[in-house]
Amino acid sequence: MNLKQLAEELGLSQTTVSRALNGYPEVSEGTRRRVQEAAEQHNYRPNTRAKGLATGRSMMIGHVIPASTQHEMVNPVFGDFVAGASIACANRGYDTMFTRVDDGDEEAAYRSLMGKGSVDGVILQVPKIHDSRIALLKRIGLPFAVHGRSSDVTDSYNWVDVNNTSAFRRATEFLIDLGHRRIALINGLEIMDFAKRRRDGYTSALEAAGIAVDPSLMSSEEMTEVSGHHQTRDLLESATPPTAILVASMISALGVRRAIEEAGLKMGKDISVITHDDDLSYLKNGQDVPIFTATRSSVRNAGSILAEILIDSIATPLSPPRHKLLEAELVVGRSTGPAPA
Repeated sequence: MNLKQLAEELGLSQTTVSRALNGYPEVSEGTRRRVQEAAEQHNYRPNTRAKGLATGRSMMIGHVIPASTQHEMVNPVFGDFVAGASIACANRGYDTMFTRVDDGDEEAAYRSLMGKGSVDGVILQVPKIHDSRIALLKRIGLPFAVHGRSSDVTDSYNWVDVNNTSAFRRATEFLIDLGHRRIALINGLEIMDFAKRRRDGYTSALEAAGIAVDPSLMSSEEMTEVSGHHQTRDLLESATPPTAILVASMISALGVRRAIEEAGLKMGKDISVITHDDDLSYLKNGQDVPIFTATRSSVRNAGSILAEILIDSIATPLSPPRHKLLEAELVVGRSTGPAPA
């Protein structure tokens, strides 16, 4: 079935059907739903090339991947985020493009994408505390949306983020309520905005409880299984080891558990662990009962929401930037218990 036939079946103009399928705001929600249901029923998919010619758009959303972060392509967090974003893009008639660039060449890549009209917008991931990409994209006029926020950027822009500060404050308070006083933080790289916010949540909970912040209990590294293992091993070998550990990633938490077991200790009894869980498709936190107590927020859902915000801003370029702050859920699993006597 083509666009003309679908329009005739619905008794609508081809323009109205096209606009309904492409998310234009002037189409009523009832009409949009009726058109989408009919398109699904008849397995109709708009021709991307034809849409591009008609609208003057590429119908493409871009991701620029620097060489130093290429390993992110195999990171399950990146994979789930992209899955959510790409499905949302496809539902709105957009394709997804990845551009690999050498470190330091990001600005040239964004300018090239803009100049060639290769993409209608781009998605930024893992922003730093001060992220120069945001000012660049605003300056050259390329629509964008950010997965996360950049603390030092005061201009308004599209973003979707999880409330990292609140999540890690609540997790630390939970451990304090269990009687823990020596609580370690195994964080991501703290040049990244999310890691700074998680540290702030951790330290604010300690200070509110009258517990001194001990720098020897805090570490900041790339979030890998190996780094989680090494950092935990060093903590457990110290003269005054922690009784609980707060971890920034499920991937790091696997290394934390390995180090605990190698030390002959039992997680949840001898030492408690709370991690952040992005509710990953291929790295589930147990089944009926979670393995780790965790602050949980779906990164796939974040990707879907962010793509929708970006595509809406492309369709209505004069609309104000949109923000979405997602709250993490504290899920209690088998990795936490009262502080040892």
